[in-house]
Amino acid sequence: MSDTIPADPTGERFRIEHDGTVAEIAEVGASLRALSVGGVELVPRYPDDIGAPAASGLVLVPWPNRVAGGAWTQQGSAYRLAITEPATGNAIHGLLRFTPYRVQERARDAVALAATVFPQTGYPFQLATSVTYAVGDMGLQVTHRIENVGAAAAPVAVGAHPYVMLGGTATADLLLELDADSRFEVDDRMIPVAQRPVDAATDLRTPRRVGELSLDTAFADIRRDGSDRIRARLHAADGGGVELWAGPGFRYLQVFTTDRYPGQEVAVAIEPMTAPADAFNSGQDLRWLSPGESWELEWGILLHR
Repeated sequence: MSDTIPADPTGERFRIEHDGTVAEIAEVGASLRALSVGGVELVPRYPDDIGAPAASGLVLVPWPNRVAGGAWTQQGSAYRLAITEPATGNAIHGLLRFTPYRVQERARDAVALAATVFPQTGYPFQLATSVTYAVGDMGLQVTHRIENVGAAAAPVAVGAHPYVMLGGTATADLLLELDADSRFEVDDRMIPVAQRPVDAATDLRTPRRVGELSLDTAFADIRRDGSDRIRARLHAADGGGVELWAGPGFRYLQVFTTDRYPGQEVAVAIEPMTAPADAFNSGQDLRWLSPGESWELEWGILLHR
């Protein structure tokens, strides 16, 4: 029997900390593996010997969610991406999901990781991307930077796939609040067919118990606060909670509930996105970066006591 310790499928881990706030970032996909504030876990952990389950914590570039059939057409040109979600026949979550990021900068309380999107089948454009994770007193701030380093304008959308929890309270018992007026209706391949007002199954403007929800839903028309941020909150009965916020450029939040996350009876992902699913075909909020142009975006997770 071999005594060799298996390699970590998520690559090297980068631990950052500040006065009791601790985060772990993985090399593969620049994924958020763990976050805690004062010992309160805000991101569910998963076993060391598996890759990121259900896209846990991953950066989604140059598109979040799905491209229908992997085929897309813009500005008179047609492209075909590799099918990365065989069950639906779609291309899902961009091109960096399994890419090892390299360290750009590192400090005790922050780490900046970078990866290049090279021209390839279905996406003949080149992007220099980076993501900076920084911890503070009550949580985490994430900054994405995308630069078009190619010779032609490039279509880009950005997303992230964090799962959120509140240590000490079962996720099923938390109340989820999201002040969104509309959501996307999808077909059996999870591709949007219409944007409609929230209904009885999807209205989160009044907090709803997570255990009573079954969602894989993108929300739009989300109220912005005085800082031009959108927010989703998980509340506990004792008044504590955790919040995911997203700044300018992020117009959508995908909420995904699942009973298939390792070690969790119920888990919930709250995913900031700059564009909805299949934006490469619909063009909805698809950003075209000119050669040499860059785009910076921010989101974060905060603990409320």
